[in-house]
Amino acid sequence: MLKIGDFSKLSKISIRMLRYYNDLGLLVPEYVDEETGYRYYSPGQLSQAFRIQALKEMGFSLETVLDILKTYDDADSLKRYLQLRYAEMEIEARETQKRLQLLKGIIKRMGKDCDYMKYNVLVKELPSRYVASLRGIIPSYEQEGILWDKMTKLIEPQNVEYLTPCYPVTIFYDEGYKENDVDVEIQISVKGKYADVEDVRFITTDPVYIASVVIKGSFDQLTEANEAVAKWITDNGYTINGPMFNIYHVSSGMEPNPENWVTEICYPVDKQ
Repeated sequence: MLKIGDFSKLSKISIRMLRYYNDLGLLVPEYVDEETGYRYYSPGQLSQAFRIQALKEMGFSLETVLDILKTYDDADSLKRYLQLRYAEMEIEARETQKRLQLLKGIIKRMGKDCDYMKYNVLVKELPSRYVASLRGIIPSYEQEGILWDKMTKLIEPQNVEYLTPCYPVTIFYDEGYKENDVDVEIQISVKGKYADVEDVRFITTDPVYIASVVIKGSFDQLTEANEAVAKWITDNGYTINGPMFNIYHVSSGMEPNPENWVTEICYPVDKQ
């Protein structure tokens, strides 16, 4: 029999932790002297101690280790536990890699671009939506209100009901910046089903994976914010795979004061 101190040295598990394992029923001493309270372990229990340590190093919680040890000799059961943990660790590794990439990009930009941390870029999936859609050519970016007025008039006879929130969206299709004749599509989320009318279509959009940033205030900061998103996309190993668009959470039609406008700038992206 081995005293707890000797067993601790051989198993490389601290005495404090051995006592904790005993309390959990994970590794119970072979014999406890009733008079002295001394704990003794058998040499054969070292294999159990090594199993516990190995499973801990794989990232299993002690509660899970206890469950695994109950069926440790069942190869199929053990394999299932290991496969599950492997899958969990793969997910954890991908999440860690994303965080490392984000940190790397920020560190790289620090000192070069004092506004880089001003915009909090998020990557997320924009879910499928049922929308009223109108695409057209407008004289300039500032005149997309032409399309919004046109859509409102065209769908008014159907008493179209908007979702709350309705997420008004403007999609910009031109490959680069244009001084005039801008190709854009506007969308607004609606409830119910409606018939297409003239240039307005009622469609269900596909979900899209986006990098986005939310800004509050006037459109004067759009150029700077777009630049920040583009830098973030490049620094974090993404590529743009579709036309950028804006979501107007609070627009000029809802709030006359530009300081209260809330705009989300969105870029469809893929991971390189």
